[in-house]
Amino acid sequence: MRTYFDLTGRSALVTGAGAGIGAGVAEALAAAGASVLVTDISGDAAAAVAARIRDAGGKADSAALDVSSREAAETAAAQAAALGGGALHIVVNNAGVTSPAMFPKLTDETFRLTFDIHVMGTFHVTQAALPHIPTDGTGRVINVTSSAGITGTLGQVNYSAAKAGIIGMTKSLARELATKNIMVNALAPLAATPMTETIRTNEKFAANMMNRIPLKRWADAEEVAGAFVFLASDAASYITGQVLPVDGGMVM
Repeated sequence: MRTYFDLTGRSALVTGAGAGIGAGVAEALAAAGASVLVTDISGDAAAAVAARIRDAGGKADSAALDVSSREAAETAAAQAAALGGGALHIVVNNAGVTSPAMFPKLTDETFRLTFDIHVMGTFHVTQAALPHIPTDGTGRVINVTSSAGITGTLGQVNYSAAKAGIIGMTKSLARELATKNIMVNALAPLAATPMTETIRTNEKFAANMMNRIPLKRWADAEEVAGAFVFLASDAASYITGQVLPVDGGMVM
């Protein structure tokens, strides 16, 4: 009998995995049997998550990774592939930053930083990983976008533009890699993490956000991590070029 969600024997690279959604995803992939390279701009944070995975009986290593650096991305991709005997099956582009401000107060510096991490980071890591991704139907690229990239949001023109860029990248790359039997999808999660702290604690932003969430609550990172396991698994072998919101019904 086929086991759809078993990732045993597969390797994964997760960026921005030192905390929040990235950490939850790394732990969920490991729990499903994958060998995971936990990466983060903070090497110590990544190492702590990897240690937690190993303590729970999973397989994990860690590395410091600044996704804005092509050289660092290439090193991380090779390290992750080594966990899979030379193959890198699952790439999760999760690294991100936010610099919220109303449009008149946005600066060139914060706009470029947002694009460098979200868009260029996804580009660097995916391109570095591609030579290692198998073409037997187990290869997955899972990008992290946001409802902000679909519907827009107050005070985050830079973030919304970057996340919309990731959607375009996902759909175009899915078409290119379909001939290689590599699935490329995106998730648009919403969770209570350090990155969303500003919009959860700012009275104006928090009220606006809660009014947009039909379930009237924030998820935790572990609650959205299962959707990543789904897209990484054999259950998603005929899904590509899609954006899956995991946001309590905010995007319908």
